[in-house]
Amino acid sequence: MSTPLTVTRIRHACQLLEFGAVRVLTDPWFTQTATYYPGEPTAAGIETLGHVDALVISHEHYDHCDLDALVAAGFDLDTPVIGPGTVAALARAKGFRNVRTVEAWQSTTVGDLTVTATPGEHGVHEVTFVLQSGERTVFFGADSLRVPEMDAIPERFGHIDLTILPTNGLCVRPMNLTQMVMNARQAAELTAVLRPTLAIPHHYAFHSGRLGDRMITETDQDPRHYADAVARLAPEIAVRIVVPGTPVIVP
Repeated sequence: MSTPLTVTRIRHACQLLEFGAVRVLTDPWFTQTATYYPGEPTAAGIETLGHVDALVISHEHYDHCDLDALVAAGFDLDTPVIGPGTVAALARAKGFRNVRTVEAWQSTTVGDLTVTATPGEHGVHEVTFVLQSGERTVFFGADSLRVPEMDAIPERFGHIDLTILPTNGLCVRPMNLTQMVMNARQAAELTAVLRPTLAIPHHYAFHSGRLGDRMITETDQDPRHYADAVARLAPEIAVRIVVPGTPVIVP
């Protein structure tokens, strides 16, 4: 019998993945600042998450690595934190005691869970992740651009049950609209290569506030653009747009 796999969006790129009894939290973000607005409700507070077996963090940007919020809420600092060297240094500085550094194509295990860092590209050093437990495989795309190395993931890891990809195509206005995150079309093209059973978009509701949206960032906040692009490129792949707090059972 296949290992049950459930995913619950907390908000933004913060996802609670449950491989049977193994619970993994990705890219935690629970607070807000003057230029970082989630644009959607938070499905659960830190204190209501319950036991977490591992924290998987792609890079050190605040909206993906809200370690201060975890510490302030009394999160268990013995929980394994898995991420690139930049994240590992921050986690150790915040008092986390079980920190695992992984760079592209390196792996670590937590019980029955294997976490492999895969290539990514963003405004700072970033990795993406393949997470595996039992017979289940998830690709977590954080908020990376699409890079060619991602196309090798199916060959390396076999069938993918779930992909979670960013879709807002975030561009930075003061940098001549330099793109930092894959857009809906690019995410759909990657989905067609990865060929998961289920695809879920994330990282689209975020905005920079009324002033910031005009002066700092330009984004696409409509995940239906991704769903439509996948329907054109790979109509056999199921796409689910998920409201925060809704558990989704992956077939």
